[in-house]
Amino acid sequence: MPDTADRLLDAAMMHVAFDGWSETTFRAAVQDAEVNPTVARALFPRGAVDLAAAYHKRGDAAMIERLEQADLSDMRFRDKVAFAVRTRIEAAADREAVRRGTTLFALPFYAPEGARLIWGTADAIWTALGDSSDDVNWYTKRMTLSAVYSSTVLFWLGDDSLGSDATWAFLDRRIEDVMRFEKAKAGVQDNKLLSALAAGPARILGRIKAPAARRDDLPGGWTP
Repeated sequence: MPDTADRLLDAAMMHVAFDGWSETTFRAAVQDAEVNPTVARALFPRGAVDLAAAYHKRGDAAMIERLEQADLSDMRFRDKVAFAVRTRIEAAADREAVRRGTTLFALPFYAPEGARLIWGTADAIWTALGDSSDDVNWYTKRMTLSAVYSSTVLFWLGDDSLGSDATWAFLDRRIEDVMRFEKAKAGVQDNKLLSALAAGPARILGRIKAPAARRDDLPGGWTP
């Protein structure tokens, strides 16, 4: 029942700023949305934790929609990545809801869930930008972008500059750091001595494959 789930999430947004992503918020959302508590618990078994995850995924969906509508053809690839990250942060809209979510998913019990959500955002960005890698690069791209995205969000949460200009400058610096790393990695491949030293690890890493299509239950693959 997607409409019911959306109503519950919308109702929760009125309480998150005061009570965080908590059981109190969940119960208030159920009451405000006039949803049967049993139905609400079926949609969100963990209550507010699942609501917070749904809020994050809603932001991912909004970002994908905006990226599909945008004309990125004249952008350099690094600018496309920066644009996608900025679009995702702007899609969050409610800074306090993000702040409360960051606090929730920083708790040890929920940290793996938070990491999965950020990884999902990085995957959504790379997929939207047409990433076709199917080897270890599939993982390294998402790992690197996860770090860029999460650090930029934390900066944004404390940014009071006009139009969040300081955040976008911070994002550009992080993207530039990634570009330097990629340039250095390419330099190793072009250097005969270094490439020879890296040949062994490269053969091992070359056996790692990206997840197969429609197999979300598996982390990837390995070629003997």
